[in-house]
Amino acid sequence: MTRRLSDVPDGALVFVDANIFVYHFTGVSAECSRFLGQCERGNVTGLTGVHVLLEVLHRLKMVEAVTRGLVSPGNVARKLREHPEVVKELSQSEEQAEVVLRMGVELVPLDSGILAASRQYRSTYGLMVNDSVTAAMARQAGVEAIASSDKGFLRIPGFRVYSPGDLGTTSEKRS
Repeated sequence: MTRRLSDVPDGALVFVDANIFVYHFTGVSAECSRFLGQCERGNVTGLTGVHVLLEVLHRLKMVEAVTRGLVSPGNVARKLREHPEVVKELSQSEEQAEVVLRMGVELVPLDSGILAASRQYRSTYGLMVNDSVTAAMARQAGVEAIASSDKGFLRIPGFRVYSPGDLGTTSEKRS
């Protein structure tokens, strides 16, 4: 069962997925911004992984490149790989990723034990690599709540998934 991100109770310990940060920085979800504000004020304890921060940076670089008109939409990652001179111009996304480190969200390191444990989430629940690492990392940290718009986490028993309710009605990951 999905819960609304706005329903995360004070004092909760929540693992924060990449899409929550991306929706905040791109202005897509005020609910994500309010939730991250709760983390910043210390009302909610947010944890995230190094792999999540890297995914956020990657997505924000692509968004920045398109919104600044440096590349056209469609296969943005390929276009950026083919034009490193454009990548060099993308600074806003770097600054946004650094803001995450000042939001009161604890950065959890990735180690070989988490990587090994993530395999179970891929083979049992059909999660992709980053999501399986997120699940393994959250479980190892004793976190039972995940803030994410990704419905794949709902397949894992024992996790409460809090999703932004202001994104529309799609059941797919939006970013």
